[in-house]
Amino acid sequence: MQTANSSDPKRPAKITRFKAQPSGGPADDPTPDYMNLLGMIFSMCGLMMKLKWCAWVAVYCSFISFANSRTSDDTKQMLSSFMLSISAVVMSYLQNPQPMQPPW
Repeated sequence: MQTANSSDPKRPAKITRFKAQPSGGPADDPTPDYMNLLGMIFSMCGLMMKLKWCAWVAVYCSFISFANSRTSDDTKQMLSSFMLSISAVVMSYLQNPQPMQPPW
């Protein structure tokens, strides 16, 4: 029995019991929700006002929202926001195919 313990790499003094994190930790990060909302707002501005830079900002916000989301988040809402931003880019370039002019 003693020889089995000497070759065992586990150290009993270093074993600790799992403790769940309290709420308010990194699991409650609101960044994906804010980026999703911003993406939808910029998408609507890009569609309604035909502003190409708003449509591209919406795509950027949708990518950030997708990258920071958890697996438990609502994927339908994320997908609809992404498709809305892509449609804003497509529609703004279909109506005016010239390259985007910088806003300044």
